Amino acid sequence: MKNNNWKKLLQGLIIGIIFGFLLQKGGVTRYNVIIGQLLLQDFTVLKIIVTAIITGMIGIYFMNGKGLISLKPKSGSLSSSIIGGLIFGAGFALVGYCPGTIAGAAGQGNLDALIGGITGIIIGSGVFAYVYPHLKSVLKKGEFENLTFPEALNINPWKIIIPLSIILIIIMLVLENYGL
Repeated sequence: MKNNNWKKLLQGLIIGIIFGFLLQKGGVTRYNVIIGQLLLQDFTVLKIIVTAIITGMIGIYFMNGKGLISLKPKSGSLSSSIIGGLIFGAGFALVGYCPGTIAGAAGQGNLDALIGGITGIIIGSGVFAYVYPHLKSVLKKGEFENLTFPEALNINPWKIIIPLSIILIIIMLVLENYGL
């Protein structure tokens, strides 16, 4: 493996450890918190996701505007989104964790995540790798361009980012005000 690839792997490992640490500190690696979100009783998960969306939008568009990164979204399709959503939803329903939280829960020693979840990820990945060649043509149905919303609307991205960030912050403040 090239030296540059090892650098990228090491960076990914470090970022993954930090991400897992923050998920654990935020409480979203606990099964009861995730179930509370699904039952609309505990909005910790939603608040963390919304915080990540706001931070990501601002950070990525700021870095893109300064030329530090190049924003190139991948193209997709309606069928791949539906199939991916069904696989994600089935795994979530069976285990009670999403891929990020299951890794964090396994890392903190939760046996349900460690045994059931990680085993499910390995088996599910294997099954998908096996059936993928047969799904290639199906996954391309309903393809759409690799455009961001601002590109599709042909407007300055900050005209979406700023109002959307304000709306999301207000939603989080309302949830926090009601103790959710």
